[in-house]
Amino acid sequence: MSEKEEILFMQTRLIRLAAEEWKLSMDKVLSLFKQAKVLDYIEKAYGIFHCEGDEAVLQDVEEYIDSKGLKIHA
Repeated sequence: MSEKEEILFMQTRLIRLAAEEWKLSMDKVLSLFKQAKVLDYIEKAYGIFHCEGDEAVLQDVEEYIDSKGLKIHA
């Protein structure tokens, strides 16, 4: 699998995990990720993220979203 495919796979896993953990629809998670540019963030930080578990990466994503002034649970 190429690095680009691995990044896409991670982004997809995190969308699903976020929907489960945050009890939101995938559409709402995608909208939130789009507003905060989370998919770009995951791509840029992939070098570090690929060494961590999905839960740790999701926690980092939560902090990133918060730093953008967006609320996960409105």
